[in-house]
Amino acid sequence: MLKQINEINETIQSLLLIADPSVEMINQYIKTGLVYKLEIENKTIGVVVLKEVCESTREIMNTAVSEAYQGKGYGKMMRKEAEKIAKHSGYNNLIIATANSSLNQLALYQKCGFRIIEIKKDFFINEYKEVIMENGIRAMDKVILSKNI
Repeated sequence: MLKQINEINETIQSLLLIADPSVEMINQYIKTGLVYKLEIENKTIGVVVLKEVCESTREIMNTAVSEAYQGKGYGKMMRKEAEKIAKHSGYNNLIIATANSSLNQLALYQKCGFRIIEIKKDFFINEYKEVIMENGIRAMDKVILSKNI
């Protein structure tokens, strides 16, 4: 079960950095987003940030699981919980975005019912100071996916 938090400690910050290497970008969206953590045996192992896009839509800005707990279904569970939170808060659409180079995430999100609705060309080139490489591919374009909930 996800628990909303108001303060970002070192553990939460390090989890957020797993999914987004830019401290500047993280600091922007946590100011306006809602941050939730996942605890297992009183240890924070995951984090999700939800942000309102408009009156009908929320966006999952960041979702990350501690490396020791990855591959055990916690990320999927947190995404499902985020969907429930958004739906119970009166939203009927959820969006999530990732880089063109995030092949595993693109496959996962589509398996979970998300559909590609937009591509923002050169987003990661223009908005991030650091070069991001995944799967031998440079992250350049932001791929936005949407799901009715």
